[in-house]
Amino acid sequence: MTANLDDVTVDHHPSAQPTPRTVNRNTRAWLMAFAILTLLATNQLFVLAPYTAQGFAWTIQPPVTAAFLGAGYAAGFVLVVLALRTATWAHARVVVVTVLAFTVFTLVATLLHLDKFHFSVEGLIPRFAAWFWLAVYVFVPIGLVVAVVSQHRNPGADPARQLPLPRWLAVVLSVQGAIMLTVGVILFVAPPAAAVVWPWALTPLTAQMVAGWLIAFGLAMGLAMRERDLLRLEIPAVGYTVFGLLQLVALLRFRDQVSWDTAAAGVYVLLLASVVSVGAYGWWRARTARRHLSLVSRP
Repeated sequence: MTANLDDVTVDHHPSAQPTPRTVNRNTRAWLMAFAILTLLATNQLFVLAPYTAQGFAWTIQPPVTAAFLGAGYAAGFVLVVLALRTATWAHARVVVVTVLAFTVFTLVATLLHLDKFHFSVEGLIPRFAAWFWLAVYVFVPIGLVVAVVSQHRNPGADPARQLPLPRWLAVVLSVQGAIMLTVGVILFVAPPAAAVVWPWALTPLTAQMVAGWLIAFGLAMGLAMRERDLLRLEIPAVGYTVFGLLQLVALLRFRDQVSWDTAAAGVYVLLLASVVSVGAYGWWRARTARRHLSLVSRP
């Protein structure tokens, strides 16, 4: 059966659907662990942004940077929780690969700046947080690599694409991804360039930590182009929307720490506005189409 839904076509061929590759137990276990960790990081970095000296793995200044990172963890929490609710690997793949990319870049940044972490401070909480952080970012990337490999060894195949990306949306996502990747790579490779490409002050460590989220979301946009199906991208669209919204909240909360008279600030705000708009649209469109498919599939 073929049903037209505005400007895209939803194809529904139950008899032609292959047996889908499912999300296995190993992947679910790592997603559950990451969900717990991201929830903790959201509290320590987004909610308690001004207090990283007393309660986090390293001191983050200015607090708007902590809030940026915390917003990333909040989006990551939403992504992994929603991924845990799906049984199909094709619907969780972008999430898992995005998280893997983020953890790898964060591990590298951590190892390059170990002297900045609270490994030997007097306070028990920040010292524990530093060692806990290091352990997490050593073991989680390894676990996720194993999970991805095991997923591709699972029997089954991807279901047929049912809701192709509108061309205009593919173009917008490609531009957003290119901007995030470019700025992320610049910040990671040349942290002092933050003075030009970023709207507030960053240290070499925080520049590379910020870069980890930018590169991860930039790669996610590339994976979205590979998937080319809004139904597979419903979960990333939700996380993308949350990421953009919370970054805007962080800007408002710590607006006195942002260099508003720079070109970087203007580009950043426009990018966030487009992220929220596109993410919300993709979320709504995928949700609408999924409900439509469930209706036409009923006997």
